[in-house]
Amino acid sequence: MIDAIGPARIVLIGEASHGTHEFYAMRAAITRRLIETRGFRAVAIEGDWPDTRRVDRFVRGIGADRDPGTALSGFRRFPQWMWRNTVMRDFVRWLRRWNDVHEPDVRCGMYGLDLYSLHASIDSVLRYLERVDPRAAHRARERYSCFESANGNDPQAYGFAASRELIEPCEDDVVKQLLELRRCADEYASAGGAFGEDDFFSAEQNARLVANAEKYYRTMFHGRHSSWNLRDTHMVETLDAVASFLERGGDKARVVVWAHNSHLGDARATQMGRSGELNVGQLVRDRFGEEACLIGLTTYGGTVTAAHDWDEPAERRIVRPALAGSTEALFHRVGIPSFLLDLRVECVQDAFDEPRLERAIGVIYRPETERHSHYFFADLPAQFDLVLHLDQTRALEPLERSAGWEQGEPPETYPFAV
Repeated sequence: MIDAIGPARIVLIGEASHGTHEFYAMRAAITRRLIETRGFRAVAIEGDWPDTRRVDRFVRGIGADRDPGTALSGFRRFPQWMWRNTVMRDFVRWLRRWNDVHEPDVRCGMYGLDLYSLHASIDSVLRYLERVDPRAAHRARERYSCFESANGNDPQAYGFAASRELIEPCEDDVVKQLLELRRCADEYASAGGAFGEDDFFSAEQNARLVANAEKYYRTMFHGRHSSWNLRDTHMVETLDAVASFLERGGDKARVVVWAHNSHLGDARATQMGRSGELNVGQLVRDRFGEEACLIGLTTYGGTVTAAHDWDEPAERRIVRPALAGSTEALFHRVGIPSFLLDLRVECVQDAFDEPRLERAIGVIYRPETERHSHYFFADLPAQFDLVLHLDQTRALEPLERSAGWEQGEPPETYPFAV
């Protein structure tokens, strides 16, 4: 796998579900090798910036948390198991040990790419300003108070009300706050002590996240494509910001990204792309060209950790065998338990003469509507550079297991009982 990745410095490692142990374990193993042998200095995940920032401080030895489980406790919103799981805990422990015995210029940090943390990011900006510029904190609090005209801390309630013109949008206020923060960059960074530059960078990303999240929650009521595109554009903007921050010393940044296949495979090769969606994989290819490597992970069957609906408890559920005509069913017929396929090889590309069905399980799994809920058409060689197939996989283990998860796998006949 490392040889196939080659000299790429932006490596995107996907997953066909958010709840498969082998996907997380393989991703962690590849990332460890990239850090050890290729000088990668950042892991960027499909997680919120403030929560991941807490983990970053732990792995770099500058936070107050004493163990990886505590450092991961910031991931409280659904689906907690995406990052509060045994594989992530063990990887965070390893990364802390790696950083402890290496000089700062080769240490590796962790960064969150997502934008769901509107209120947590507001709190982070305010706490930062209270420390470096209390008067600026007062102005920021006044600007951010515009969100209080909606329903408390519910950003979707704000988005609905603002999109229907029931309240004034907060767009101007959050943009003004971001611009003011940026104007004071040198002053704040120099006033912050040993980690002043690092702390300012985090505060700036939180302020930018608030601006993008405000727009995202307004946009989500105008159709899926608009909000999806804004979210993935934000992720790539954050990736660019992290890379630029790491490149202050002059060397090009090397970053590995962990997210779902649907974010990291080039959208132009999928039916979603043809209907107007873009994604991280597409934008990264446009931005970094041959310096990027896109890796997809697939499975045929086994078990998965997922909920049946949003905000419901995680369950260990049986993954149905892949549908006939799908990429996963084709890989299953090969008869090899796991294999790596280089999709850049011409004869491999020729074997995929037409788009095939591809499965995507997020945090929700509904086997009763499998085809409609979890499959789309994709041209695999155009979507990824490499694909790793793991034919049978098992459910990711959450750090906090619900009673439903502990009860074990559902019966083979679920959901029809025949």
